Amino acid sequence: MRIFSVGDIHGDKRLAEKLAEQAQKEKADLVILCGDLTDAEKSTEGILGPFVKKNQKVIFVPGNHESIATAEFLAELYGQKNIHGYSIKHKNIGFFGCSGVNIGIHQITETEIFDLLKQGYKYIKDAKVKIMVTHVHPSGTIMEKFSHFVPGSKGVRKAIDTFKPDILICSHVEEASGLEERIGKTKVINVARKGTLIEVND
Repeated sequence: MRIFSVGDIHGDKRLAEKLAEQAQKEKADLVILCGDLTDAEKSTEGILGPFVKKNQKVIFVPGNHESIATAEFLAELYGQKNIHGYSIKHKNIGFFGCSGVNIGIHQITETEIFDLLKQGYKYIKDAKVKIMVTHVHPSGTIMEKFSHFVPGSKGVRKAIDTFKPDILICSHVEEASGLEERIGKTKVINVARKGTLIEVND
C-alpha cells in the first residue's frame, strides 16, 4: 500500500493542488492529512477538494488551527473520513488517530488525547499493521527539540508505549519535516508540508 501523507497546509490552495498532483504521480492508494488544514479556520475551501477531484481516498485528523466541528464539516462535505477518536481498516492495515493538540484554542488534555487514541485503537487492534495518525509529535523525541514553544504530547507518547503501533505519522513542527526516528518498534515520521510517501506491506 502506498500512502501519501502531509500536514500543515494552512489553507494554501495552491499547495493543496500541488500535493494532490504529487500524490497522483506517486500512485498513492491513500492520502493522510495530519491536521492544520486551515489557517485558523479562515480557509476551508479548496483543501480537500483537489485530492477528491483526483479520486484519491483521504483520511485526516484536525490540528490546532481547526475545531473538531470544522473537521467534521469537511469530512461530510467531501465524503472523506476524519479519524479523530476513530479508526478505519484497509485490508490488513488499521489506522487510528487523534488531533493530539496540546496547545492553542482547540487544545485537549493529555488524558483526552490518550483516551481518544485508545478508543480508535480497540477497533483495529487485530490488524496486521497498525498506523497511528496525530497532528502533534510525541514527547521525549528528537523532533520535540526542533521547537522551543511546541511541546511534544505525553498522551501521544503514552499511546505509543501502550499500543505499540508500527508507524506514527505526525506533523505540527514544520522544522522537523521529513525526520524519522524510532520509539521501540514504532517508526515516527514527521511529514509536515513537503509530503512523504510511505510504503506498507498489507
